[in-house]
Amino acid sequence: MIRLLLIPIITLCLFSCDTAEDKKGRFFLKGNAKIQENDFPGAIKYYNEALALDETYAEAYFNRGISYYKTANYEKAISDFTQAINNRPLYLEAYFQRGMAHLDNGENYKALADAKAMIKSSPEIANGYFLQGLAQEALKNHQEALLSFEMAIELDDNNPDLYVNRATIYFYMHRYEEAKSDLEKAKALNAQEPNIYNLESMIAFEDKAYQKALDAIEKAIELDARQPFFYNNRGLYLLFLGKLEEGIEDINFSLKQNSRNLYALRNKGIYYVLVSEKEQAIQYLGEVVEKDPSIPMAAHYFEKANMLN
Repeated sequence: MIRLLLIPIITLCLFSCDTAEDKKGRFFLKGNAKIQENDFPGAIKYYNEALALDETYAEAYFNRGISYYKTANYEKAISDFTQAINNRPLYLEAYFQRGMAHLDNGENYKALADAKAMIKSSPEIANGYFLQGLAQEALKNHQEALLSFEMAIELDDNNPDLYVNRATIYFYMHRYEEAKSDLEKAKALNAQEPNIYNLESMIAFEDKAYQKALDAIEKAIELDARQPFFYNNRGLYLLFLGKLEEGIEDINFSLKQNSRNLYALRNKGIYYVLVSEKEQAIQYLGEVVEKDPSIPMAAHYFEKANMLN
């Protein structure tokens, strides 16, 4: 009889001896599983539980920050990445992700500061220069961005993202052949990278090869159907192919995902010029020209809008 009682007694001990460390670890792993399932609200719930048990848990702050970032809640993501850094000062991944969140939140100088902190701490790691290049690109310091991406490639020449981003800078500098060369290098490393085909489409559009541009962006969307700027680009190409209603549908879809995208607002303005809706065209293109007159085609189509009857 005594031997039979050992099983429930041992079981009770196993549960009662469960430590806070064990519990927070289980919540953390459950959160990670939810991230793998793309259930970011579910992940946040489990990381909340882990952090309730240990408010210094840097990895839980980091992963909760990733979850907030994936749901475009950039302020909360930045706060969590900051907490991760506060609890683990040399947490380079947290600096990188905070920098990315700053970029998406329009805080380009803060992203640049995070990049510089990474480079100061670990100058031998490519990601610091990568983030610095992205920040300089956002600030339209193209020569500085190019130098940053070149340094990153020197440190990690097997990363296709670096070639795509350097190609993007070449594109902005109208150095299209060098951009194409970098895209071929990226494709050799990872032909499934959708941004390769997005940039190929942009180069084709500059060459007025609109069908080629459309074919390339279709490939990008096939590989990643979640990127709003792919739909914005496809919308633009459809406008120039005379498929106006299909084009505006894509542009509106893109704006629903990111209503602040000036390129999408420009494209919507172009649509209204093409359908001779003067008031709407002036409204959208006027906003773009006021906020960033350097955006290609914006001033040209704003002038066209003002000339409509």
